[in-house]
Amino acid sequence: MAPKQDPKPKFQEGERVLCFHGPLLYEAKCVKINIKEKQIKYFIHYSGWNKNWDEWVPESRVLKYVDSNLQKQKELQRANQDHYVEGRMRGVAPNKKIPAVPQKNDVKTKKNKQKPPGAGEGTSSGGDPAHPPRKKRARVDPTVESEETFINRVEVKVKIPEELKPWLVDDWDLITRQKQLFHLPAKKNVDAVLEDYASYKKSRGNSDSKEFAVNEVVAGIREYFNVMLGTQLLYKFERPQYADVLANHPDTSMSQIYGAPHLLRLFVRIGAMLAYTPLDEKSLALLLSYLQDFLKYLVKNSASLFNASDYEVAPPEYHRKAV
Repeated sequence: MAPKQDPKPKFQEGERVLCFHGPLLYEAKCVKINIKEKQIKYFIHYSGWNKNWDEWVPESRVLKYVDSNLQKQKELQRANQDHYVEGRMRGVAPNKKIPAVPQKNDVKTKKNKQKPPGAGEGTSSGGDPAHPPRKKRARVDPTVESEETFINRVEVKVKIPEELKPWLVDDWDLITRQKQLFHLPAKKNVDAVLEDYASYKKSRGNSDSKEFAVNEVVAGIREYFNVMLGTQLLYKFERPQYADVLANHPDTSMSQIYGAPHLLRLFVRIGAMLAYTPLDEKSLALLLSYLQDFLKYLVKNSASLFNASDYEVAPPEYHRKAV
């Protein structure tokens, strides 16, 4: 009996493609092809991303660069707004590298199998990985992250400084128990806080590469904030206020309206979003060092950034909308 031939790759070296990373599709280039044990893998370079993020991916994650798949890319972006900015949180820009010095950090690799967070993620077959179909071949859903990818995804934890934790509690208490609202627009908005931080770092005489990295990280934090605010950073009692803000300021970024307390909430959630970025551990350690440095800046300026007097009791008519 003649041995079975290796499967034929659907994509060619140098071909422009779309590639899944997490729940989203990104423009990419197929750099290399590897066929081993009847499995086809492609070495992918994400267009506009640093080469440190190039990776080997299975064929199930790669799609042809055609109109129908470009439409799918847009639909996924709309459906996953909270993940859409992952490519912006780079710390470095395409074709520019900042030396990544290994540091002790909270980057861990998941070892145990567990249910992926959110719908649309799981095993590549979409079923129970322990009991795959035997007779009927399972259809591969290209929008679903493979189990191997999920297990090996880097888990990121951003440490909140002890000095800021009491404020997170006070913030929660003021809104959820005392039914107060943070006064908007903020006296000092998120954009102003980030700009002050960037100016502070520049005044300390950093090298051009570090100054560039600070600008990139600040831009990334701003965009994460603007995208995540409405879906992950608000308490239920604040939602009518947010709806009013959107109605009254449809063309204004939320980072120009909200202030430091909501920015601090971002750092409780941001680690889960960073898990989707294709960074190696060294690059993540570098990025985490910048985020921790920013949190230290918040600690240093906490007296002026966090104050209970910035909250006000919600009027009775607001309570009716918030029910």
